[in-house]
Amino acid sequence: MRKNLPLAAACAALCSLLITSKADAGERVLRLGYLFSQTSQLGAGAETFARDVAKRTGGTYRVELYPNGTVGGEVEMAEELRLGHLDMAFITSAPFASLIPEFGVFDIPFLFRDARHAHAVFDGPIGQDYLKKFQQKGYVALAWGENGMRHITNSKRPVAGPGDLKGLSMRVPQSDVMLKGFRAFGVKAEPLAFPALYGALQSGQFDGQENPIAVITASHFEKVQTHLTLSGHVYSWAALIVSKASWDALSPGAQKAFVEAAKAGGQVSREMAGRAEKEGVDVLRKAGMQVVATVDRPAFEASLQDTNAAFSKAFGPEIIQQIKSVP
Repeated sequence: MRKNLPLAAACAALCSLLITSKADAGERVLRLGYLFSQTSQLGAGAETFARDVAKRTGGTYRVELYPNGTVGGEVEMAEELRLGHLDMAFITSAPFASLIPEFGVFDIPFLFRDARHAHAVFDGPIGQDYLKKFQQKGYVALAWGENGMRHITNSKRPVAGPGDLKGLSMRVPQSDVMLKGFRAFGVKAEPLAFPALYGALQSGQFDGQENPIAVITASHFEKVQTHLTLSGHVYSWAALIVSKASWDALSPGAQKAFVEAAKAGGQVSREMAGRAEKEGVDVLRKAGMQVVATVDRPAFEASLQDTNAAFSKAFGPEIIQQIKSVP
């Protein structure tokens, strides 16, 4: 009997290997990239999405998460999705105004009253129509998520109105609309990829930047910026996007599961961004940042009069009015 023990053990090991291989063969892995940390609003949404996909598909699909831009910046991820080299990404609004010009309308400063107004727009007919526009470039957008309301930081002085911004050098995302908007305020605005932003602020290349509170806290910009202005000048959306090749490879049942999981992930990202708005400001204040809680919105809007006329011509006055009219 003892002579047969090694053979039995070998058989058991072989059977275990075959079972594992069979399980692995039945599980499809999809890679999902996003720009920020695992503790960010995108990270929380991506974790929820991955967990829901596994649950809703009975473990048939597993989503591997790649945070911190490890598979590239957002422009690079968008291109990798288009080429089918990346399965999925949770991408903010930053790169899409240049890829799909219609999306630029959402970057118009002070278009949205607040996050609640933005949610009503994106969850309504306008948002659902724009979700389909990703197909123009070969993407499949599953659901909206949130980066957050964008606020201004700088290392020079308090900012309460457009005059306070004049002469400051600021990094803005790679959005022509946001560039034109900030330049209308008298800002020396230039685009820069997000991964290089902290170093650029630290070295003094830029006086300031603008991002949602969740991004400001997660990136520890309080270490290189002194002043925070709660301007809420732009609502930065995000979307869970699948490459067309990866989407077409899913069964109809799996596609439905992915959409439902994406809606759950998107909602979690909104909730976390909302909590950051409420709690993050105090964190930044305690870290030493001087906070301007209220801005002169009418003055900002007045300084954008000529620029907004150009935006109206570019995007159409009808869609701008439709967005503003959503209760």
